[in-house]
Amino acid sequence: MENMLAEIAKMFPAFNAAIGGGMVIFVRMLGFMRFAPVFNRKEIPTMVKISLAFLLTITMVSVLKPAIPPAHHSIFLSIVLNFTVGAMIGYLAQLILLAINAGADMINMQMGLSSAMVLDPTSQAQVSILDKVFAMLGILIFIQLGGIYWLFQAFMRSFELFPIYSTTIPLEKIVNMDYVIQMTSNVLYMGLQIASPVLLATLGQDIILGVISKTAPQVNVFQLSFLFKPVFGAAIMVWILPMLVNIISDYFLSFSHIF
Repeated sequence: MENMLAEIAKMFPAFNAAIGGGMVIFVRMLGFMRFAPVFNRKEIPTMVKISLAFLLTITMVSVLKPAIPPAHHSIFLSIVLNFTVGAMIGYLAQLILLAINAGADMINMQMGLSSAMVLDPTSQAQVSILDKVFAMLGILIFIQLGGIYWLFQAFMRSFELFPIYSTTIPLEKIVNMDYVIQMTSNVLYMGLQIASPVLLATLGQDIILGVISKTAPQVNVFQLSFLFKPVFGAAIMVWILPMLVNIISDYFLSFSHIF
């Protein structure tokens, strides 16, 4: 059987190159979609992701025109390395959106909604309401700014840095440590920037309630804080929403050429 496949490969070298290269590209695409934002959403069925990856692989094979696999080539090694490269690119892009989730967690805790968890039927997990709202807001802004185009531009550029049949991953070219440090530090910085209006407003409310508790000890300030914080925080969020959209848009645009 192996001899017959080898003879077929010799008779049809273009077909052999397309099949071998397409399989490796398909594996890299799967690793990319597993971690990249938008594509890693659990709302998208797995069969849809695989079908989309297969269609994109057919397109990329015609564009990249992969060469014939070299002699004594380990297909298992190529599959592992290409999946790793695709996963690295997708995870680096996902780091950009993690800052939005960090801001949502801060607002959620400050408003006292950490215990208000709901079941997300798509992921089968308990999530907070604000986390879901901010996650969808970040995804919509990312798509509206052309984030899908940035992702595929980075994916296509990965074939220049790491050809499909390479045996070593050039980490210094694929992963720029300065960018990684900047993105990971921005998770906290951007989260605080998003949550700062609500944090400051609720802090002022706590100060006012503390003064009331000293001047009128008979008032149950502890119970009033549970009533005022969610309402006051929601009002502040509605008020700053246009500014919040501009801040998130500027943050995404600052990473438009990161790849």
